Amino acid sequence: MKYAKNILETIGNTPMVKLNKLTEDIDALVLAKVETFNPGNSVKDRMAVKMIEDAEADGRLKPGGTIIEGTSGNTGMGLALGAIVKGYKLICVISDKQSKEKMDILRAVGARVVVCPTDVEPTDPRSYYSVSKRLAEETPNSWYVNQYDNLSNTAAHYEQTGPEIWEQTEGKITHFVVGVGTGGTISGVAKYLKEHNPNVKIWGVDTYGSVFKKYHETGIFDENEIYSYVTEGIGEDILPKNVDFSLIDGFTKVTDKDAAVYTRKLALEEGIFVGNSAGAAIKGVLQLKEHFKPEDVVVVLFHDSGSRYVGKMFNDDWMRERGYLDDEITKAEDLIKDHSDKPLVTVRTEELVSHAIDRLRKYKISQIPVVDVDGFVGSLDETDLFRSYVEDKDIADKPVREVMGKPFPVVKGATSIDEVSKLFSKDNQAVLVDLGEGKYHIITKHDIISSIK
Repeated sequence: MKYAKNILETIGNTPMVKLNKLTEDIDALVLAKVETFNPGNSVKDRMAVKMIEDAEADGRLKPGGTIIEGTSGNTGMGLALGAIVKGYKLICVISDKQSKEKMDILRAVGARVVVCPTDVEPTDPRSYYSVSKRLAEETPNSWYVNQYDNLSNTAAHYEQTGPEIWEQTEGKITHFVVGVGTGGTISGVAKYLKEHNPNVKIWGVDTYGSVFKKYHETGIFDENEIYSYVTEGIGEDILPKNVDFSLIDGFTKVTDKDAAVYTRKLALEEGIFVGNSAGAAIKGVLQLKEHFKPEDVVVVLFHDSGSRYVGKMFNDDWMRERGYLDDEITKAEDLIKDHSDKPLVTVRTEELVSHAIDRLRKYKISQIPVVDVDGFVGSLDETDLFRSYVEDKDIADKPVREVMGKPFPVVKGATSIDEVSKLFSKDNQAVLVDLGEGKYHIITKHDIISSIK
């Protein structure tokens, strides 16, 4: 009989899959190492178990102990499998930009999940780096994993992932492309491959808002490079010890939008349902195509499963909110189609200015048309209202007609965006769209800017 003694024995030996449609313009064989076939559905299973076993061996992790780690979700899942099989408790500290699915999955496998803000410095006591360390200090019989600086991370990929890739390509691999986060995967695989063939090129995929690419090219840790980004699982605002820059030949950066769009393309055009960093990785391959020759064998690694991003990259509303869906927006009516069912907020000439202010606040808007029995006769803008208030503190009790400006221009729904844009000026902050049958909607500068792809 053939069976695994426990779920941990099923980790590894993931398939290599040829990519076809997305890579048809690349003059090389492009193969994907699909790590979602691991039991925890990500490449992180490999290093999670290795880190646990090494900590057990040298006494850092003792029987009945508590494992504590800051994670984007996938390492937490791998640690959870190890904790369940080996009898440990687990606390996962996760940033609030990670998908709800990741948090729910961690709780489903018994982890306690602590959520921290994303937009803080690594040294901030609220960051998930700091909170992880603090919990480890406060929790008796605990072990702080620290996947960023724990070199068992790199060792796992040197011992497992690298040899698998070498064997599966029969040593013909010429390029390895992978997203870089903690650095364990790229460094471990690179070390193994370069030992067997120093000519293999190693490319890291970075994201905008991360320091890796510039640091690799210049040796400068530029804090101006650090800002918030959407892409999950790759990029950092620190330099983990697991990133061995001497083994990496170069980096390419991929935008949040491209990472999200190509995550969906992998599912729709290749039938490979993988996560956000995989979208970044395949876009990175496409950006590097001039480096490949017809006889080359390019391997790209896909870290995790698309099931962890159902509420994000695979959700049309989430994608549309961020301008990631390439809907054709050419006319005025296209700009407001997602909220055209909402009524236009207006104020009447004889209402008090305080009423208009209440409406601006209630609906979180900055401009409001003024109407009387004949139709649109004026407008109010929060900037003008503020200026008027500075000059006259009693303005709130005056009728709107005494402070209103000129009415907003009105256009038909079929008016081009170019024509609508020309109507905006320092003195005019909005345009009204006539949708017919007495129905109107408002277009602001924000709507115009949001339509820019």
